[in-house]
Amino acid sequence: MNYLMAIDPGVSGGVAMAAFGKVASHAMPETEGDRLELIRSFKTAADIEGATCMCVLEEVNGFVGKAQPGSAMFKFGEGYGFLKGVVQALGIRLVLVRPQVWQKVFGLGTAARCASKSEWKNKLKAEAQRRFPNVGVTLQTADALLILEWARAAQASVRQSQTISAGDVCLQPGANNKTETAKEQNV
Repeated sequence: MNYLMAIDPGVSGGVAMAAFGKVASHAMPETEGDRLELIRSFKTAADIEGATCMCVLEEVNGFVGKAQPGSAMFKFGEGYGFLKGVVQALGIRLVLVRPQVWQKVFGLGTAARCASKSEWKNKLKAEAQRRFPNVGVTLQTADALLILEWARAAQASVRQSQTISAGDVCLQPGANNKTETAKEQNV
């Protein structure tokens, strides 16, 4: 049995978790201590069950679509680095995935084709609600839930193909996905 966690970093992001066929989601905890406790409790539950544990973290960079003050970008990067460090320090398998990669598989188009960021986020939320009708989907948790769904499909794809290249996970095995691969980091 696998325990799978997906994280959309940032203060308006969220965390989604799947284990034993059940899915749960949470808005991003406000403090670093609360984030640590959430991830640690997930890892502890997996350890108790003797299960493997994996975290898919949305890979971000210094540009989030519009100009931001340097202080805001620094704070965002600091939070991203904290999450990445916690996952690695706890010995959880870490997979980084760019937004363009996980978003593409849902066939919703791109944020650039929407009139506003709000329209795009609501489109993602509607898709998460469609895929997870029994989970209370919010704007904060929608991306994390869709990242979780991408990861579950990627895992199934890898199992079906029976091939896994070091560090690459893609939804279409055998496809030339040089720009559409996730990076895996093992500690």
